[in-house]
Amino acid sequence: MRIHDIDPENRPRERFLHSGPAALSPAELLAIILRSGTPGRNIVDTCNELLASRPLERLAELSLKELQRIPGIGEAKAMQIIAIFELHKRMHYARNANMKVQSARDVYEYMKGRIPDGTKEHLCLLFMDAKNRIIRHEIVSVGTLTASLIHPREIFKAAIRESANAVILVHNHPSGDVQPSNADKQVTTIVRQAGELLQIELLDHVIIGAEDWFSFRDHSMLS
Repeated sequence: MRIHDIDPENRPRERFLHSGPAALSPAELLAIILRSGTPGRNIVDTCNELLASRPLERLAELSLKELQRIPGIGEAKAMQIIAIFELHKRMHYARNANMKVQSARDVYEYMKGRIPDGTKEHLCLLFMDAKNRIIRHEIVSVGTLTASLIHPREIFKAAIRESANAVILVHNHPSGDVQPSNADKQVTTIVRQAGELLQIELLDHVIIGAEDWFSFRDHSMLS
């Protein structure tokens, strides 16, 4: 069935104009963006089948080539889908710019989407001003976190350059288990001691998983 064969009142654009975006299903909203289908398959059917095979949030994880393997999705439509999620990500970043950190949850929320590959361990550093607002963040290392690979000089060189008043260490555990390892504890101790010498306080070390986090400060492990 072509889109023009659907009753006018049931077409996504007409429903959008009549009832607003909240009345549309995710497939219908996606159909408005992608606009046209392929021979023998209208865009609403394509979007319904796409979202039936993968939840909406999983689409953001697919690469350009992976999206193009989906029937009815060519290069142009794949780029449109990726562009949607990229804009959403940037909007999230903009909202969190200069965010004031009051808890480990704030750190967890700030870091959502900022780790480029969740299958690898990333050590990140948040540079904080005197009011505990985030100046910016930086990825310090990628790979298994060990004290032998983390040198305080590399961490605090960037903090000094940013005139940071304090820093927060953040790293992810791809396994999802956010309990700290012995290596995590060693790295925390080294960074805390180096910070004391430079008078740049380590406010916290937060380990993040897919849906949880662990705060060294909340567990009184920064002394």
